[in-house]
Amino acid sequence: MSINSEPVAAFLMNLQDRLCEFVLGFESPGARFREDHWQRPADVGGGGGRTRVYAGGETFEQAGIGYSDVSGSHLPPSATQARPELAGCGFRAMGVSLVFHPRNPHVPTTHMNVRLFQATGGTEPIWWFGGGFDLTPFYPQLEDVRHWHRTAKAVCDRFDPNYYAAHKAWCDRYFYLKHRDECRGVGGLFFDDLHTPNFEQCFGYLQAVGNGFMDAYRPLVEARRSQTYGERERQFQLYRRGRYVEFNLVWDRGTLFGLQSGGRTESILMSLPPAVRFEYGYQPDVGSAEARLLDFLRPRDWLHETA
Repeated sequence: MSINSEPVAAFLMNLQDRLCEFVLGFESPGARFREDHWQRPADVGGGGGRTRVYAGGETFEQAGIGYSDVSGSHLPPSATQARPELAGCGFRAMGVSLVFHPRNPHVPTTHMNVRLFQATGGTEPIWWFGGGFDLTPFYPQLEDVRHWHRTAKAVCDRFDPNYYAAHKAWCDRYFYLKHRDECRGVGGLFFDDLHTPNFEQCFGYLQAVGNGFMDAYRPLVEARRSQTYGERERQFQLYRRGRYVEFNLVWDRGTLFGLQSGGRTESILMSLPPAVRFEYGYQPDVGSAEARLLDFLRPRDWLHETA
């Protein structure tokens, strides 16, 4: 059955606009995103996108929000890992992806992505939705994490009472650094290959996830962006950002898809933090606020945690 993907493209472009307004609402009047419009080279497919990056703000050290709508003659390996029967098919992929790196170490880093894939070349078009949002705090507050997951569950429960448990567990599995044996953060939602019960229901869920992200993240920024910090907290933030770099360059399927499909490198790597440091063999002091983070970097039932 053919689908009309143009309403999805319209929603995604509008979502990017609203996410930019969300970021600038925390910054000084006159703050602006840098915007790059780009086209995918004809020899690797078609389409293009618009990349928006804001840097040097009072609240956000860097915020990247990208929209893309690209096509190609062959799905790359990262896109057919779970669907090997689609190897060799053509594709169209559209989505919005963001990563926010706040300046204050008490405000968590966050990521969100919503996307639609279409595979072509078979007897009929094949489509599926994917996406989610996740949170990476440096100095985690339990009430913040509980709010994040309660908002995620509320988004899910509008569509299927089983979605939250399934997509929360999927997020814990996906955003996991195998070489470190730790989660990247405190999770959230992650889903892929969503194509049932029908296109309209799946598209509705995609919209709810994209819109729900701002409801989940706004109170955290408002509560923590003015919290006092010093050089110790800043250096720990930069050190932990190194884990973000490790995940995005080693494990992230979105990064791999973009690079394997001949995407625009600057847009793909805008998720990386603007400043980061690595330290050999670092261990936080026992009982310190920095050591407390490690207890958050494992799958937990955040809805019912009390300590």
